[in-house]
Amino acid sequence: MNQIFSTPRESIAFHPAIQRNPSMVGLRCIGCARSYPVQDLPTGCPHCADLGTPASLEAVYSALPETLQVASSGYKWGAWLPYMDGISLGEGNTPCLDLSRLARELGIRQLTAKHEGMNPTGSHKDRMSAQGISRALDVGAQTVVLASSGNAAVSAAAYCAVAGLRCEVATYRDMPESYARALYRFGAKRFVFEQSFDRWAHVRQRVEREGAFALTNYSVPAVGSPVFGVEAYRAVALECVADGCVPDHVLVPTARGDLLWGLYSGLRDLLAAGLIPHMPRLWAVEPFPRLSRVLAGESLQAEFAGQTAQFSIAGSTVTLQQKLAVERSGGGVVVMNDMDAAQGVSQLAAQGLWVELCAGSCLSALASLCTRGQILPSEHALLLLTAKGDRDTFDVTR
Repeated sequence: MNQIFSTPRESIAFHPAIQRNPSMVGLRCIGCARSYPVQDLPTGCPHCADLGTPASLEAVYSALPETLQVASSGYKWGAWLPYMDGISLGEGNTPCLDLSRLARELGIRQLTAKHEGMNPTGSHKDRMSAQGISRALDVGAQTVVLASSGNAAVSAAAYCAVAGLRCEVATYRDMPESYARALYRFGAKRFVFEQSFDRWAHVRQRVEREGAFALTNYSVPAVGSPVFGVEAYRAVALECVADGCVPDHVLVPTARGDLLWGLYSGLRDLLAAGLIPHMPRLWAVEPFPRLSRVLAGESLQAEFAGQTAQFSIAGSTVTLQQKLAVERSGGGVVVMNDMDAAQGVSQLAAQGLWVELCAGSCLSALASLCTRGQILPSEHALLLLTAKGDRDTFDVTR
């Protein structure tokens, strides 16, 4: 392990008004449904962990709004989230773009893209950073630690800079230079490892022995990221519905399913409140078979090795949250290799959208589902474009 120090940065001692949602009354395991008081449990449900079947937690709210009216101050959708106000760089409110020309080419009624690359640091991870780092400030943390291949690292570093918190990131040696440069500029401290599990072991030590605040998962077998960050992705569903976009299908690039679960959670609660007419079917798009093997009967706790240039959704583990999200929504999994993803990137570029490689895989996955008859000509599909493409190093022209 190598330690790479970034530009020294004095704490700016900035403490915004952190407002916890008074309706958040506890946490609940998504597996065994056990309840816990509001607290930090970064490894998920203790009971399920003891059984060797780790499961994520979700927030429990005593009451949720009956309408989609937005907040007049603080986080726009704060009444649906753990924190109603806190650290922000203006994340969220990303556009839902109508791709009518591609819809005609695919033979479906409507195609929409939710462009998360329009967030401040260029990815959906800014949503998790805002809520997660607000939580860190709320509990008096001084240092935030995470393991990340790129987007989450840059996002966390930026939001920690705003909050005046130290940020430590466990990364791979071959992290693209553009990401490493951003960490340097934001003043984060980078630790370099050769193996994924070594990164997680480092984060675990910093959290459990030294009291740092975990922004991402470090468990083996894996769970999702800590609950306060994952809940932030519920706002994606709220924004889509507020924009009049209630699709039949949603395609999401997926590693361990934080975005996928947050989207499902938001849609589930919107459906329960009568604010949408049906649950969209969620499709996890992965670069090599992992979740698809679990759905075919293999163990959720197994390791699924594979190689991919889609580094934002690389990794060898599967989580319960991604399995439940596709099962409960009636969706499934689509495997798209790097060349499939590159084709999707090029097709989206022809629409004026420059996205990271794994975001391009969503369009190719959609074409596959249409060909197989799993998406019908009368239906509406939504692509979750997770990040912009200017930091991606994959050569889509080859």
